[in-house]
Order: sequence, then structure tokens, then C-alpha cells
Amino acid sequence: MMVLRFGTACAALALMVGASPAIAQQQAASAAVPAAATAHPGQWPLLPMQLKRDAKVEARVAAILAKMSIEDKVGQLIQVDIASITPKDLETYKLGSILNGGNSAPNGDEFAPAPEWLKLFDAFYDASVKRSDGRPVVPVIWGTDAVHGANNIVGATLFPHNIGLGAMRDPALIKKIGAVTAAETAATGIDWSFAPTVAVVQDDRWGRTYESYSEDPAIVASYAGQMVEGIQGTIGQDFMKPGHVIASVKHFLGDGGTGGHDQGDTRVSETVLREVHGAGYMTALPAGALTVMPSFSSWNGEKMTGNKSLLTGVLKDRWGFQGFTIGDWNAHGQVTGCTNEDCAPAINAGLDMFMYSGPKWKELYANTLREAKAGTIPAARLDDAVRRILRVKMIAGTFDNGRPSARPMSGKFALLGAPEHRAIARQAVRESLVLLKNNGSVLPVKPGANILVAGRGADNIGQQAGGWSITWQGTDVANKDFPNGQSIWSGIDAAARAAGGKATLAVDGAFTAKPDVAIVVFGETPYAEFTGDRPSLEYSPDDKSDLALLKKLKAAGVPTVAVFLSGRPMWVNPEMNAADAFVAAFLPGTEGGGVADVLVAGKSGRPVADFHGKLSFSWPKRIDQNVLNRTDPGYDPLFPIGFGLTYADKATLARLDETKPKVAAGDQNALFVRGRVAGGARIGTTGAAVQTRTDRRGQEDSLRLTYKGAGSVAIEQAMPIDLTRESNGDLSLIVEYRVTAKPTGAVTVGVADTGKSATVALTNQLAVGDWATVAVPLRCFASQGVVMNKVTKPFELASSGALGIDVSTIRIGSATAPIACGAK
Repeated sequence: MMVLRFGTACAALALMVGASPAIAQQQAASAAVPAAATAHPGQWPLLPMQLKRDAKVEARVAAILAKMSIEDKVGQLIQVDIASITPKDLETYKLGSILNGGNSAPNGDEFAPAPEWLKLFDAFYDASVKRSDGRPVVPVIWGTDAVHGANNIVGATLFPHNIGLGAMRDPALIKKIGAVTAAETAATGIDWSFAPTVAVVQDDRWGRTYESYSEDPAIVASYAGQMVEGIQGTIGQDFMKPGHVIASVKHFLGDGGTGGHDQGDTRVSETVLREVHGAGYMTALPAGALTVMPSFSSWNGEKMTGNKSLLTGVLKDRWGFQGFTIGDWNAHGQVTGCTNEDCAPAINAGLDMFMYSGPKWKELYANTLREAKAGTIPAARLDDAVRRILRVKMIAGTFDNGRPSARPMSGKFALLGAPEHRAIARQAVRESLVLLKNNGSVLPVKPGANILVAGRGADNIGQQAGGWSITWQGTDVANKDFPNGQSIWSGIDAAARAAGGKATLAVDGAFTAKPDVAIVVFGETPYAEFTGDRPSLEYSPDDKSDLALLKKLKAAGVPTVAVFLSGRPMWVNPEMNAADAFVAAFLPGTEGGGVADVLVAGKSGRPVADFHGKLSFSWPKRIDQNVLNRTDPGYDPLFPIGFGLTYADKATLARLDETKPKVAAGDQNALFVRGRVAGGARIGTTGAAVQTRTDRRGQEDSLRLTYKGAGSVAIEQAMPIDLTRESNGDLSLIVEYRVTAKPTGAVTVGVADTGKSATVALTNQLAVGDWATVAVPLRCFASQGVVMNKVTKPFELASSGALGIDVSTIRIGSATAPIACGAK
């Protein structure tokens, strides 16, 4: 057991690994009712920061700072997404950093090979160091979301997401994972990873739950420092040596307490904020983390990106953090009094670098420069921010290591998916699996068995990897896009043959000869951030085909093992009842063979490894049992934190209650799906448009729209809805359609608020034929003036002439190839 103790002016903070949720209960019981969003730094512990100021570094920084113009200094405060800027721009605007956002990549190709990433970074770097005015050269740095491996790069090793890593209870392995991630990131020349996430999630309905190691602050604390050391190296040993990259601890602070709402408001006392949500920082910062990312979310009503008492008072003054703070994706625009292009209050609160995406980054630069010259941003605050950025660049070797392609690890693309890296990932998969049920000892599968492998997740590396896997949402990827990966089916197939048996893949569970056992792999489909927010913890409330498959096999008398892929614990009582064994695999990444290592016995009669994983999140007994209930003295989970069977355990799980109380259900990102519009909305028609029902995948699951002349069909909300974050996140309005009669006039798709509408032409997209999909970026409508937090019509299809079109799905989501805003 590891105990972490830090001194504080008020009390000692003691966090014990493996502690029960009683810790949070006690804190909640003793905490005052939250009222203010102003922290008291003196009540926070003093941290044993290992990173000390280096006199030589400070002297170099001071010399550079003294020669910089105010224009140079302001440039360092801005990071721009590569989709919004070109290398040529950096010849004039000496910005501090660039990043690749979730859907950004070289040449707009998310599947670009690794050399293209390095080539593009060279181009940005060369432009940033090109100057002839005698002022200091400050090279640009590139940040990326390498959150479970170098996950933007085709061929990289992808580890289990954090929720699975938390189940391992293996801090030493966490450090190895961080080191592998850093090495594979460095191979592309990129020098900065936006990781680790140290959220202590308190409501599993949040779409970022899988980015959290645990709901228990002690487990998060035991991992955070180790991951930072893996990414950056250990101070006094290999700190920021070749193969290591800059880490960013996120999201500061309280992002896991927003009641299941992404970018929401954490309403807790300062005690809970400190002792629960601050736990990861207590180890990550002493380990030398060089950057910290403030959260989109708020604390008691105040946006964290603008909270001076925490960014400056606690993080910098009390804790002595020497690095710099980097904003989240346009998060500064949500601070009171700010827009995406103008936000002095965030800088004055303690934000050091804006993260900006969009076409108007030059406006952000111009406004920030104006405010710096006018003193709205004080000179001392400007210099402090720039000094911190220069210090990190100096420590990271940015000034000394030359072009990205000239750095020691750059171009070593054999590191991507290297055998030794895959072995570490496979070990992580083995250790992260949690056995929740094994009635009749159906597991391990005996050597020589005839195994049926079924389920939509069985041969789907993208689904087992989850969000942040090549694409931001983890969607629109195929097994071929993971050339160094292995699906769960492939791993089982290899293990079965090695043990003298055989495995057969049938996604639908069909068979001719009765198998000895069936392994059914199913679960959540990939999502990231707010697209994964859910109204309840019920698994797949609108589609029970996975349950039907389990029941079909059970009815056939086939012993059945359920392997559940998910980014959070979920209410799966019916699915658990229908299976003889149930394994929580979470999101294991690209090494599906690690699942077979535990499930399938070899010729010796024993598998490669026993079950090792223990739940780091308690598992709900009821559909309405969210993590917030864990502060109740009578909280009664189905499985508590720390639960996890091994093969030595012979306990039988009794049949579970399948009663479902009425709670909100459905996909918040679906506007029209399976024949229904989202709650609080209706289909409206005007002019010569007529809507009836037709079939696609099910009975009357689609709309048949007939335009006999000018008219429109729209989804009309009873109350305005807020699509701000979806627009900010560069999501699209996605429509699945089939043209049945060629349009005779102009066709547009539109979005409207309470007083204004905007449209994008679709005419050239519409050809009579089979089902197709069109995606229109929400920013197309926002840029025309639609107020995205007051949307009354999130979809309107208008035609000026005759048209026949069927529509089966309308949703908000991430698209790899949306149409241009000016498309015809």
C-alpha cells in the first residue's frame, strides 16, 4: 500500500491506494455547501516540487526575453490548429505553438503516413526560425493528443484507455506505457503530448469517463506522477532526454465532477475540489510536468480558464509550478467577457497560451497585441507568460535540437508498433480485464475446444480501441488502418489453434455444428468528449440486438462468454443474466490478443495469465444509479471498487434484477433516428412538401419526403437547444439519405435560431441512387450568424422545385470528409 502525505496549512492530505468510496463520502459529509468560486491558496498543500530553476536556463531565457518585441511576445501566447494555418504564416507571425486537433492532419488526411507528419513539422519549424530583423529566433513547438499511445499516427501502439489502466493497479507499467507513447510520438518529430488526463470522474454518464483512471482519487494519484515520468523522463535521470516529450496534465480542475455533462459546472466545496479532484496534481506536478491544461468546465459557476485564484493563486504561487498553462480548444472564448478572438481576462487570470481553432486567429493575435500595448494585459503578466513558455522550450531542447527531422529519435518509424511496445500493450490488456461473472467455471476455455466467436466488436479494432484512435471520435476506421494491431477475434483464433482447437467467426452467432463455447464481443461504439455524454447508464437503450444474440445462444444450450467493450461501467443486468461468464474489457486498444491470453487455455490447461484486473469504478446495480449516488451512506453498487474475480474464485452470481425505472434515454446527438425525432421536437412541413414513412432497416424507420414544388421539411424544437460546443468542436450535421426523384430546383440544408436562418446548398450532392451520407459542418451555419446556443431548427431541408428523397438518420457528429461550406 502506498500512502502519499503532503503538508498543508490546514490539514494533512492522506490518499491511500485501494481506498473505498467511503473517502469521498466522508469528504462530502464534512464539506461546506459550495458557495464561491474563489480558492484559498493557503489551504492547499505545499508540494515537494522536484523541478528546480536552473540558473543557466533562466539566464538564457532572460536574455532572449529582453530582446523580444511586444509583437514577438504576443505571438508566443498563441497556439493554432494546423487546419487553420500554413507554414508560410509563421514567416510573418512568430507564434508559440501549433497543434493537430482531433480531426486535423497533414494534407487534411487523417490516415497520412508517419513521414508526412514529420515533413509538415519541418515546414512549420523552418518558417518559425526564418527571420532577418535581428530579433531572437524562438522555434515553434507542436502539441498533440497522444492520450493512449501516439493515437493519431497510423501504425502506432494503442494502449487501453485510462479506465482500463486503472483496473490494472500497476503504477510501474503505467510508467512504461508513458515512455512508449513518448518514444512513438517523438519518432514523428512531435514534441508535446496533451496527457495525462487526471480527472477523478464522479458520474459515469460523462462522455470522457474512459479518460479517467478511477473515481477514487488515491488510484489517480498513484498513476499521475508515474505517467508524467514515463512521458518526460525522471528528473535527475533521463528527464527530457531524446525519446521523451513534454507532458500536459489535464484538465485543471474538477472536470470529473460536472454531473455527467461535458464542459459543465462542478458544484463542490473547496475541500472536495482539493482532496478529490486535485489528487492527480499532487503527484504529477512534483514529478516535473511542464504544462497544465485548464478545463473547459467551471467550478461553482466560474470557468476554470478564467479562475485566477486557482490558475495563479494555487497552481503558480502556492505550488510553485514553473511551466506554462495551455488552454483547451477555444475554451477561452467561454470565459465571461470573452470571445474566441478576444480574451485578455484569461491571460490575466493565469492562462499562458491560447489554444485556437478557426480562420480568425489573426484577429486573436491583433486583439491580444492591442491589449498588451494598452496595458489591459499588464507588461509583467505578459513577460511572465512568455518567460514560462521559453523556459519549457529551453528545458525541452527546442532551442538546441534543430529541425524536427534532425532530432535523435525523429524518423525512427520502426518504433511505431515495435514488437517490444506491443508486448507492453498486450500485458496492459491482460492486466486490465475484469472478470465479473464465471458461473459454472465456463472460463478459461479448455484446450482443444471448438469456439464460436460472435458479436459486432469481435473483429473490429476500431471499436475495441474507442475514441481518440486515428480519428478524434474513433469512427470511420477499419482494421486495415491499424497495421500493427490485432482484433480480439484474431487473438482468440490464434490461441485456439495453438491449443489444438479451432475458432470460427460469425458476427451474428450462426453455426451449423454446435460449438463447445461462444465468446460474444459487443459494447459501446466509439465516441469522444461530449458526443459520449449519456442521459442514463443503460447499455444501448434503443438497440437490444446484442442481448438478443446472447439469449439466442443461451436458448441453444451453448455456454456463452460475454466480452463487454465500454468506456464506463454500465447497467447490463439483462446481458449479464444471458451470459454464463461476463468480462469487462473496457477499451483495450490494438492488442486484442491480450484478451485471448486470459480467456483461452493453452495445451497445458492453463491460459497465459489469470485475471488480474480490479474495478477502479464501482458498477451500477440500477439503471438510475450514477456515480453521484456514491456519496450516499446507503450506496449499494452491484460490484464495488476493487471487485474482480480470478480463476480461483468459484462464486456463482445469482440472477440480477432487470427492472427498469423510467429515466431519460437515447442518444443526445441524434436528431432523427429509428423513425423518431429527439424528445421535445417535431417534424414540420411548409409549402409543397409532404412527409410520410418508409422502411430502411426496420419498419417505418425513415422519412419519405416528396416535394411537388417549393417547400421545406424541418425538425422543430419545442425549446431552443444549445449546439455551441458541437460547433466549436467542428462537428457536422450528418444526414443519411436516398434520392428517389432528381431535384428540379435548388436544394439546401439549413439551421435556424430564434431569429435567423442559414443554409448550405446540396443540389450537386443529390443523385438518384442508393443510400448515401452528407455531412455539413455546423460552423457553416455559425459563420452566417446563427446563434448556436439558441437553435430552434437544427435541420431544415428546402427545395425550390420537385424532389423525392428518403431520410433515415439525422444526427450531430464527427465526419472525416464534410462538404465545404460553399458547396453547391
